[in-house]
Amino acid sequence: MNSPIAEPNSPRTSPLAGTVIAENFAGWSAEIRQEFVDNAHNRQVGSVLLSETDQVKVWSIRLAPGERVPAHRHVLDYFWTALTDGISLQHNDDGTTRRVAYRAGETRHFSFPGDEYILHDLYNDGPSELAFLTVEHKSNAKQD
Repeated sequence: MNSPIAEPNSPRTSPLAGTVIAENFAGWSAEIRQEFVDNAHNRQVGSVLLSETDQVKVWSIRLAPGERVPAHRHVLDYFWTALTDGISLQHNDDGTTRRVAYRAGETRHFSFPGDEYILHDLYNDGPSELAFLTVEHKSNAKQD
């Protein structure tokens, strides 16, 4: 089964971070593949929702080495800021696995015009805690 889990969409406006280390779902367990199907519309993009207003959602993510955030879908414009240095592995619904290195204070912004989205998980592949603050902008709220 080497086809995308979700129907591919138009090229992303915001390119994905990191280096591709595997393609065509190589190395994905049956459980990970099923999680992507089950969570195709999971919009819990962080571990803890810290705050929500009419304009934003503020999430915290803190992962010990070997911990992961399950597959989730980003549809709102957002940014994250790394609170710690670290390394992650991310499975993406296009079948790639990426390794991403972070530096404390690094920030990345993502935009999702039209039907664009990112569906991915996040696994701490480093030796220390990996922590982020993620802010979603609700001004472009979409219905799934």
